[in-house]
This record gives sequence, structure tokens and C-alpha cells, in this order.
Amino acid sequence: MTARLRESLHTAAADVPAYPVYERALATARRSRRRTAVAAAAALVLVALAGAVLPPAGTPAVDPAAGAKAALPDRVGVPPLGSLHATDRPRLGPASVIFTGQAPRLTYGDEGSIIAVVGADADRYRIIKGEIEAQAGEETVLSPDGRLIASRSAGYTNPGVKIVDLVTGRSRTVASGVFGTVMVEPAGWSPDGRALVVRDTVPANPQRSAYRQVLSIVRMDGDRRTRLADDHEGNRSPVAFAPDGARLAFQTGRTVSVAALDGQRLSSFTLAPETELAGKGAWSTDGRALTVTRRDGGSWSLRRIDPATGRDLGAMDTPAVSGVTAIRLLGWALDGTARVVAYQPAPHAPAAFDAPLEMDQRLAYGNVGTVRVLALGRGADAPTTLLTAPKDVVAIDVSDDVVRSGRTREASPPHGVGPRFWFWTILIIVLVTGIAAYRCREGIALWLDDRRVRRARGRGGCS
Repeated sequence: MTARLRESLHTAAADVPAYPVYERALATARRSRRRTAVAAAAALVLVALAGAVLPPAGTPAVDPAAGAKAALPDRVGVPPLGSLHATDRPRLGPASVIFTGQAPRLTYGDEGSIIAVVGADADRYRIIKGEIEAQAGEETVLSPDGRLIASRSAGYTNPGVKIVDLVTGRSRTVASGVFGTVMVEPAGWSPDGRALVVRDTVPANPQRSAYRQVLSIVRMDGDRRTRLADDHEGNRSPVAFAPDGARLAFQTGRTVSVAALDGQRLSSFTLAPETELAGKGAWSTDGRALTVTRRDGGSWSLRRIDPATGRDLGAMDTPAVSGVTAIRLLGWALDGTARVVAYQPAPHAPAAFDAPLEMDQRLAYGNVGTVRVLALGRGADAPTTLLTAPKDVVAIDVSDDVVRSGRTREASPPHGVGPRFWFWTILIIVLVTGIAAYRCREGIALWLDDRRVRRARGRGGCS
């Protein structure tokens, strides 16, 4: 190569811009690491979301045989912190029991109630966020097959009834069909679950110094309504459907009325003093008699009356229940025993439950310490306790299918924390770790490069 050619090549090379090999390689490595870190964080988030939202592989969303194995647990416990909601996956399926109260984890916010839901055949717990003092069995009711839960909707401008389907996880709101209503509550399900009695509270005068209650039957297949009663004042009244679903009985004040599904009033009569329509299970299994509860001193007993005239047909051969504020009849088991909810008085409640008192006051949250489900057997000397609840669990409802079957099971309520707690904990850790890694990305990249250089030098020194 001649000197002139060498000089020409050096001149041409000097005019070519230098390629920053090391800097470009370092930038490319940093981009690759950032992309890998972001992808890993996204994958972790997706895995966490899938674990909380999707059912485990190979596990059916709902056990198709849950209804056939439905049984009453012998005890319930408060839902764990972070329990799944009733609309979460995996779906719960039919429930055996719902309950509410003022125990820890049964309230939220300032005044909201947590409705606890227990699976039909196992101790799988779910929760629903309800309105203030959403009393199970009174204004939060479980359908006969345990599939649907109706409760007050959390809306003040458009009051309605919220219905949650435990099998599909879907919910809907049944709007009030009564002009001027300020509150709508569910009162009772028909035996086939296709109709719901709702109770509207409507101002009785422009000053809103008094209110009247309107009872209506709402069909679930189109929200068709039939008015049952629209001019009464007083406390919440129990609603009981006859076994064939063709008639229903309801109490307004001291009067019990029996009506057909088209709203036609079949009979109406006044109850004797210290007597109340027994509850949702008030009809006898053959539909020929109604059951009432009567308070005699400090005990409560069951009696039969004629649904056409209100004539007293005599006391039943079931044991009385003493030491309680009141009892509510859930229904009848196949062996003929009555299933009742017994409301235990709160320790600080006034000792006046042996005096005449409105049923709303007897069942009020502040006056009830806890509840039990009892079996009142024919000819038995004393009630048999079937279910116990913790302190401050003050209201409960049981599905008709569970009551009718008479089955019970040994329960083991869940403890510790629930899946939602772990989901949010893992998600927060992943997000915090990702944000910290992103903000320190340059330092991390330099540290990784330094490690790579040291490893390369170490390998070179050994060669």
C-alpha cells in the first residue's frame, strides 16, 4: 500500500462518524431489562387477578348437587377479613343460612350492614354489603331454595330491592312501583321463588309526620305488581305463603289478613292480645291452619288458628321457649318438628320483655344479644338447639329447603383472612415493587452492568 493511498484512507475514515458501540449496547440492554421487568410485573398482576376472579381449574363454578345435600350448620361464625363477595368467583351456589348483626366484620363504613352468606352444604362464606341494620329474616330474605337474596337497595333517590343470584353471581334491582315511596323492603318469597312481597314506606301527609306501608306482590318475570294493602300504619309485618303458593297471610298492626295472589282479600281478623303471626312458616303443612306465637309470662308457645275466622284451635304439643325476647317460626321439618329462631336478650337490654311490647322493639338490634335456631318437637319436654351464633349476631334466615329437610351438619366456620385480603396484599406488593424498580431503573441497570463486567473480567483472568 502506497503512502498516498494510506493517507487517503485515513482521511476518509476520519470523516466517518464513530459508532458508540458500548453506549448503544448498554442502552439496548437497559431497554430489554425494563421490558422484561414490566412484562414480569404485568404477568404477576394477571396471575393474581385470575386467581381472585376465575375459579380454580377443574373446579365447577357451582356444585350441582349442593341443593340435594343442603343442611343446617350447627354454628356460624363472623366472616373472615377479606371474604369473597357473593358475586365473586367461584360462585357459591345455593345458601343454607344468611345472618346479620353488629359483631366485628358484620358492619362497614358508618352504618352499613354486612350480610353473611353460608353455603348450602359446606362452610363456604360470602358477604353482601347491605343497608343500615339489614335484618336477616325481616328485611333481608333468602329464597326457599337458597338461591336468591333480596335486600334493600343502597339508593335514596330511587329506592328499590336488590336481588342477588348466588348461582350466576348476577344482581338486579326491583324498582318501587309506588309513587312517593321513601323506602322499599322485601318481606317474603313465594314457595317457587317467582314472586316477592315488598313493603313500601310512603309519607301519610305532606309534613311527613306519619307514614303508611304498602304491601305488593312483585313477579320476577317482568316486575308485574299486585297491591295487597295500602293504607295501614304500624310495624313491619311477617308474610307467610301457604305451601301451595295460592294464598298468603300477613299481619298489619293487630290484624291478620289472608289474600289470594291476585290481591283478593279472603279473610281478615284481629289477633288476641300477646299473640303474633308466627313468621314465614306460619302455615301448617296441609294449608288448613295458621300458626301464631303467644307470650305467657316469660315464655313463648305455638298455637293454631283458623285462617278463615281466626278462631283459636288450641295449643300445639310443642315445648315453650323461655328466656327470649321473641321467637319466629321458620317452618316445619318432614318429621313434623317446628324450626324457630329464638332471639336472646342483650345483657344491657331493658328487663321489660315480660311486658307488652311491639315486635319491632323485641327484635331491634340494641335489644338482641344473639340468636339460636331451635327444634320444637311434638311431645318434647324442651327445645333442642340446632344452631348457635356468636355474640351480636342478632338476625338470621334459613332456606325453606333446609328447614324442610331437617338435615343438620357439624360446622367449622372459617378463620384467619379470606382470599380478597391476599389478593390485595399481593397486588400492592407487586405494584410497589414495580414502581420502586422503575424509579431506580438507572441504578439497577448500572449495577447489573458492573456485575457483568466483573464476571467477564473474572473469566478473562482464569483463561
